[in-house]
Amino acid sequence: MVEQRREATLADVARRAGVSVATASRALTSRGPASPSTRDKVTAAARALGYLPNPAARALATRSGTRVAVAVAGHTAHVLNDPYAARVTTATATAAASREVGVSLHWLPLHDPAELARLAENRDISGILVVNPTPTALATVPRAARHRIAAIGNGSRDIASFDVDNATGTTNVIHHLLTTGRRRIAMITGPEWLPCTHRALTAYRHATTEAGIPPRHVPGNFTAARGDTAATDIMTRWPDTDAIFALGDLSALGALDALRRAGVQVPGDVAVAGFDDITFAALSHPTLTTTTNPVESIAAAATTTLLDRHPTVPLTFFPSTLVLRDSA
Repeated sequence: MVEQRREATLADVARRAGVSVATASRALTSRGPASPSTRDKVTAAARALGYLPNPAARALATRSGTRVAVAVAGHTAHVLNDPYAARVTTATATAAASREVGVSLHWLPLHDPAELARLAENRDISGILVVNPTPTALATVPRAARHRIAAIGNGSRDIASFDVDNATGTTNVIHHLLTTGRRRIAMITGPEWLPCTHRALTAYRHATTEAGIPPRHVPGNFTAARGDTAATDIMTRWPDTDAIFALGDLSALGALDALRRAGVQVPGDVAVAGFDDITFAALSHPTLTTTTNPVESIAAAATTTLLDRHPTVPLTFFPSTLVLRDSA
């Protein structure tokens, strides 16, 4: 009968290196003081024994959790299929992988804000990255647990928050359209419950008022289907519209389809611009003028803040860069 060899433990590594278990842990994780020679001895011992750190065991011992939960707020679970959610999840997984931490994806129903509090109580979770948080959901989380949450979007004073500067991005798009001679610029907004929608809409109103032109805007929801119907609404209500700015590239692509069916020439009759610079923006016909949303950098910063247990930081904005293409 062949005896099965047991896996080496951290205690085995410490014993072989002649140090305490705590010192061996610090040397292997690079967290806490340990001299270079000690690190070398512990690393050599771990290699000789074939020791593999067990993230789950380490998480249980430190109560730090084994995964980051990406929680996306929305009316239905369909929000998890949005390309934006996919970009956030991929970037979060990349940032968490270096810490041997996994990632899980969750829906935060708008009708059940306490779901966020329930996630915050789960000790298997290292931290929660909330996408599009609402004040109602954040208010359900006990104050003692808020250090375990970071937000993409407006958070609260005691929650680290990160987002794109869509106000400046919107202003830059409108100013570009004005410089090309457009004077009847309509906007397709985002969902009314999102703070980012209000920031961008405020910037649009300010830019158009400053230029002496009346604002024209209709509600959107970041989908191509709504962009299609919104563009139709705009051209019905204001047939002299000469530019459409959509807060979201999918909405802008939907608007392009609606204008094409109606025989409207883009950009000859109506210029179109979006927001996000998704891959399809450069593949549409005509190619879409837009402004960037550095989702990957935003998600990486939020994830690092969660895993490093940094103190609360104020809302951090990432810049948006105008990308000029054929549609405007």
